[in-house]
Amino acid sequence: MQPTRGSRRTSLIAVFAAITTVLDAVVTPGFSSGVWYGWAFVMSPINGMVLGAGDGFTATLISVLLGHTLTPRDSIYEYIFTLGAPLGSMISGMVFRGRRLWPAAYYAALLGAYAMSPVARSLPLWGMWDVFLAFALLLGVTIFKVGAGETRGSRLRVETALAALIGLEADVLYRVFVLVPLRGYELFYGLTPELLAAIWAVPAPIITPVKVGAALLVSALLVPPVLKIVGDSSVSVQVD
Repeated sequence: MQPTRGSRRTSLIAVFAAITTVLDAVVTPGFSSGVWYGWAFVMSPINGMVLGAGDGFTATLISVLLGHTLTPRDSIYEYIFTLGAPLGSMISGMVFRGRRLWPAAYYAALLGAYAMSPVARSLPLWGMWDVFLAFALLLGVTIFKVGAGETRGSRLRVETALAALIGLEADVLYRVFVLVPLRGYELFYGLTPELLAAIWAVPAPIITPVKVGAALLVSALLVPPVLKIVGDSSVSVQVD
């Protein structure tokens, strides 16, 4: 008996959620919490691109909640920040399929809130250079409609990496939104603006791009063959 479309969809969500849960439960040495503590960031953009925006969001949300429970973080507040990963999956899925207006509005709204936050004025701009780069690229492909509605061929890996970048930085941006405009740095962690600025100046602009770069490489290598295996008819896959 052939599986129904609904059961196949549920099965795919379960499989990708299980893989991502395992990765989220694997800790990174030197970290105690935060977006890079586990390795779910490797799968979050893949979930969105392969499963689609909605199902990718669901798979990643399930996985980070389970992963954070299996390997608890130092702070209970980490559960608030976990929403960034499924949002990133959803945005990767949207960008990958040419739906860029909502992701652009998301970036504009959260960056606008960041710019209007008083403490942001004391934070160095280079601390978020990767987020600004992702937003600039998103605006570029949105305005000029690059890749929208075109058959995907040799450019598939480039488009995959771009969608992964924008989704991963959307995750980072959500966490920044909670940390800075919503004053999570003070309410959750008791940081002063001076300590926050010190973190912004050195670790953030170095660690984040390295991790994002690794995830982009994995996405570019895995998404095209996985799409062929899954048989997603909404995306024309041709790997040269």
